[in-house]
Amino acid sequence: MAEEQGRKWDRCLADSAVKLATGLGVGIVFSVLFFKRRTWPVVFGLGVGLGMGYSNCQQDFRSPYLLHGHMVKEQ
Repeated sequence: MAEEQGRKWDRCLADSAVKLATGLGVGIVFSVLFFKRRTWPVVFGLGVGLGMGYSNCQQDFRSPYLLHGHMVKEQ
C-alpha cells in the first residue's frame, strides 16, 4: 500500500512539474509575441498548468483500484 502511494506521489509531482513548465513556456511565448511583454499571460499559463496538474493528481488519488500496466506483445 505504501509503495503504491509513493508511486502515485512520484507520478503526481512529475506530471505537475511538466504541466507547470509547459504553462510557463506557453505563457512566455504569448507574452512576448502577442501581449507586449505583459506578465498576465505568464501567470495565467502557470495557473492553468498548476490546475491541470492538481486535477490529474486528484483523479489519480481518488481511483485506488486503477491498475497501471503495460501492454505485452504476444509472440
